[in-house]
Amino acid sequence: MIELTIDGTKVRVEKGTSVLEAAKEMGITIPTLCYYPGLSSYGECRVCLVEVVKGKNRSSLEASCAMPVEQGLVIRTNSEKAKKARKLVVELLIASCPTSKTLQDMASNMGINRIRFKIKDRGCILCGRCVRYCKEQMRSGGIGFVGRGTSRRVATAFGVTPAECRNCGGCEWICPVCERACTANNLINGLCGGCQNLAPVETCAICTGCSESVGAHGHTVY
Repeated sequence: MIELTIDGTKVRVEKGTSVLEAAKEMGITIPTLCYYPGLSSYGECRVCLVEVVKGKNRSSLEASCAMPVEQGLVIRTNSEKAKKARKLVVELLIASCPTSKTLQDMASNMGINRIRFKIKDRGCILCGRCVRYCKEQMRSGGIGFVGRGTSRRVATAFGVTPAECRNCGGCEWICPVCERACTANNLINGLCGGCQNLAPVETCAICTGCSESVGAHGHTVY
């Protein structure tokens, strides 16, 4: 058994367990995207970043899905450093694929109300879910990554549907991009905006503790 500390709590888990799985066993939710149960961990999207403490004033950010537990590891899953990095990653992903409902929901949950990068819809975030599903679950391997750098994409060899493809549709089913946001054709600066307040909401300083907020017409006094 391996003992490590996650968010200040010591935990013992089996060797070979990932930090993400160890945190999940403790009831800690870390946002994920390219990770999918039953598929090999890829660590490509970086949405599941956590802070790994390496000394008094040293730490690094690591993809928790692809990081195996080690004896004595100290992990912070919800530090400001980790949350800030995850927001940046999601902003970059949305800039590449703004119509994804999964990404828009993730942005809303993280409180992202502005995309600071130029929107250029590529229709794919290269998370590799479809490639791994095709190879590992369907035992086909009909699709894969081709090209390098900005030309990298998911495709079949030579653009031809291979004989191994069963037209199962699994690659679309598991894709976090294929499910379009409800307002995909009416995005505001790259964000859906249908499920969140794009304008900052200020909590009323007068009636602290209540559920009311300061709206466009000023404070409400009780």
